[in-house]
Amino acid sequence: MPLSIATWNINSVRLRLDLAKRVIAEAQPDVLCLQETKTPDENFPKEAFEKLGYKYQLVHGMKGYNGVAVLSRVPIEEPSTRGWCQRQDCRHGIVKLPGGIELHNLYIPAGGDVPDPEANPKFAHKLQFVDEITEWFGAHKNGVQKILVGDLNIAPLETDVWSHKQLLDVVSHTPQETTRLLDLLDRGGFVDAVRHFVPPEQKLFTWWSYRNRDWAASNR
Repeated sequence: MPLSIATWNINSVRLRLDLAKRVIAEAQPDVLCLQETKTPDENFPKEAFEKLGYKYQLVHGMKGYNGVAVLSRVPIEEPSTRGWCQRQDCRHGIVKLPGGIELHNLYIPAGGDVPDPEANPKFAHKLQFVDEITEWFGAHKNGVQKILVGDLNIAPLETDVWSHKQLLDVVSHTPQETTRLLDLLDRGGFVDAVRHFVPPEQKLFTWWSYRNRDWAASNR
């Protein structure tokens, strides 16, 4: 059956609950996947989403940081979570959708500002995280169809950004990261849903930083 899935780094579900309600009202997704929920499970606004029809829920959060959630109007099965890099920092939630499809909601670490694993522990953590999930997905090709959504914090193609050359030494755009993400997609057997319809050689921007000085100008 047709099924619509929305994914959103909400950056605090409690602070942006009204925005979530607006997104649901306008997009009406069957499944809503959130990242950076930034709240322990007991404080997640479960009842608010239940009233909107999302009575099937996987909530996996912590105080102040990270957190993922899968909110569904259709039944989900076998909800589970995974920890990576010997941490339990709430970055990976898994459910089974109707038909047995595995849905993975993932929040890859941002990696800090310095693209040097020796000088920046956050960047080292990011690279290790992607390496571990790549190995795991590569080893779990069990014939089950999988969907991977989330905040991946890496722009894998040169045409995903406004200037590949100028961003080569910026975290989320370095060759250390882009090659790893492409390897993850390949070894996991994933197809980039957007690039399935928009050719890889065509420029396509899906995110702009509101911190950029020309943010206002770019939206005129």
